[in-house]
Amino acid sequence: MRDILVTLIVFGFLPTIFKKPHRGALMWVWISVMNPHTQGWGFATSFPFAAIIGGVTLVTLVFTREPKNLPKTSLTWIFIAFVFWMNVSTVFSIYPEDAFIQWNKVMKIMLMTFVVIMLIRTKDHINWLIWIIVISLGYYGVKGGIFTVIGGGVDMVLGPEGTFIGGNNEIALALIMTIPLMHYLQTISPKPWVRHSLTAAMMLCALAALGSYSRGALLAIAAMVAFLWLKSQHKVRMGALFMLAIPPALAFMPAQWTERMDTINDYEEDGSVQGRFNAWWMAYNLAKDYPLTGGGFEIITPELFWAYAPNPQDLHAAHSIYFQALGEHGFVGLGLYLLLGFYTWRTGSWIIRNTKKLEEFKWASSLATMIQVSVIGFAVGGTFLSLLYFDVPYYLMGAMITMRVLVEKELKQRALSVTGKKGTGSSRQLGTLEPSSPQPITRDSS
Repeated sequence: MRDILVTLIVFGFLPTIFKKPHRGALMWVWISVMNPHTQGWGFATSFPFAAIIGGVTLVTLVFTREPKNLPKTSLTWIFIAFVFWMNVSTVFSIYPEDAFIQWNKVMKIMLMTFVVIMLIRTKDHINWLIWIIVISLGYYGVKGGIFTVIGGGVDMVLGPEGTFIGGNNEIALALIMTIPLMHYLQTISPKPWVRHSLTAAMMLCALAALGSYSRGALLAIAAMVAFLWLKSQHKVRMGALFMLAIPPALAFMPAQWTERMDTINDYEEDGSVQGRFNAWWMAYNLAKDYPLTGGGFEIITPELFWAYAPNPQDLHAAHSIYFQALGEHGFVGLGLYLLLGFYTWRTGSWIIRNTKKLEEFKWASSLATMIQVSVIGFAVGGTFLSLLYFDVPYYLMGAMITMRVLVEKELKQRALSVTGKKGTGSSRQLGTLEPSSPQPITRDSS
């Protein structure tokens, strides 16, 4: 039944892509983030839904008369440079054949990320993108939260098998990133039942993240909560809410959960943590020999661990977005990735700063803030996970780019409007703009 449902949804919406290309981008995000076909047990589990959606969207993008250029922002150029450097590191990879297989997967993700950025161009498009991400990940959060409550937190919450978020650590981090986005949707939803449903979903996602038994997720939650409180305009109310919600949630978890979290203090004796350190040193030592390009994709091999790891017999994936970038793409690749995160953050700060007096862009300020909170969670939790190519952070980056373009356009129109009123009165041609003084554009290097 689930296989048939997913098939009907996909093929039912495919024809609409030709008329409205952005729907192809949204369908791609849904199929790639939620992976709904993995929830079936029949033919849909191996059916190439993503390839079909991607192919139809690309064909439509070529022939559509709608605008389809990439927004020219500093963040866009850094993203292009990062993707370009991944191609350079692949050319000089240590294991070319294995690297090409992974390169093929990653480039599909990056190509469709560019397509999403090109097609998501309006406020409605952005809000639909956020809704799709929230529904896609929130499904597993609500399901996992209920599972945690019913089972008393004894059994571990896992994500959909064979996906980026299949492991307990990965699904926990994805859910942590989703909670701020749910809060944003609360602020723009006029219907009380939607806001209340999102509150329940946020609580269940938090319980699911705790039920994953992920220690990295606990650190990411702490960082996210602290930053959310700092960003809140209602610090007393937000602080009281956290004080009422967090202690009962932690007290609900069983003793075995507490024992696992306590091992954070004893990391010197924890084999999993030491394995991560070993993999980090391996990536660093490898990058010293290949400082520009790193080793390319697929460097977790016995040969390279014997050559570069302190403990050659402890074979581990990088378990860190930063050391994964360093080992696979060198110091240049790591630098570009960090710059990408920095400019995503800075773009959000620019949006917040320049929309303070724009009531019609209050939504953009709120979303930029919540994306920053999500980025904080990902930056902390990603320290312990190999999620360098997880697509959701790149989609949120794309939302930042589009919001900045929209805000800049509005500010320029307001400036032209005032100039026209002082001069020839040509401002009427710009539409029904408010006759207030112009909101100055705060320039920065981003």
